[in-house]
Amino acid sequence: MSVDLHRWQRDESRPSGREAVRDAAARVLGPSLVLFATIVSTGWLIMGPFGGLEDEAAVNRELQEGRSRTALWDTTTDIWSRLGNTEIIIGTCAVISLIILWRTRQWWYAAIPAIAISIQATIFVIAAWIVGRERPDVEKLDPAPPTSSYPSGHVGAATALFLTFAFMAQRIERIWLRRLVTVVCILVPILVSYARLYRGMHHLTDVLLGVLNGVVCALLAWHWLRRRRD
Repeated sequence: MSVDLHRWQRDESRPSGREAVRDAAARVLGPSLVLFATIVSTGWLIMGPFGGLEDEAAVNRELQEGRSRTALWDTTTDIWSRLGNTEIIIGTCAVISLIILWRTRQWWYAAIPAIAISIQATIFVIAAWIVGRERPDVEKLDPAPPTSSYPSGHVGAATALFLTFAFMAQRIERIWLRRLVTVVCILVPILVSYARLYRGMHHLTDVLLGVLNGVVCALLAWHWLRRRRD
């Protein structure tokens, strides 16, 4: 799926309720089922034929037993990890979406971040319950959530939310500010991904599939409504 960063500016027409429901079903819900099946199938392969990919634990052990863990990095990665916490994701989404709504008066545009994290969260919760992968067998620096390790919900949520923000940032007229906001939005999921590995909360494939979940959900949300020149 190509990313048309200006599709919402070329066509700012208000959709009817019927159009919104129709497009959301066809362009988000339908494709998200394919994404869900892909993530669950990959999880079953990891836990079944691939025997849990036990060699992956070497990544977590290296971060734990090597020189990577220090008091400074423990504190720093704690901050990075919190960027993917549910309350931070929902709160940031609500605040930014309200600001966008206030500035544009376009609810169908302001809803994009909420669509992205809602679909991501739904896929993550159900897939985690079905696959049921245990977290890495290393010292963990965070309390373990009730969900299983696969896929990473923190990484998926941060990727879905901040990637949509990066798309939206292309409307910023000042070049230096647009570039700065875009870089920060892309950097956040990377920091969250590293933090979750460093803190012993996920296997590498948990993080990678979390990224996949977030990226695809952001793309689906960005294209959720048909625009005339698509």
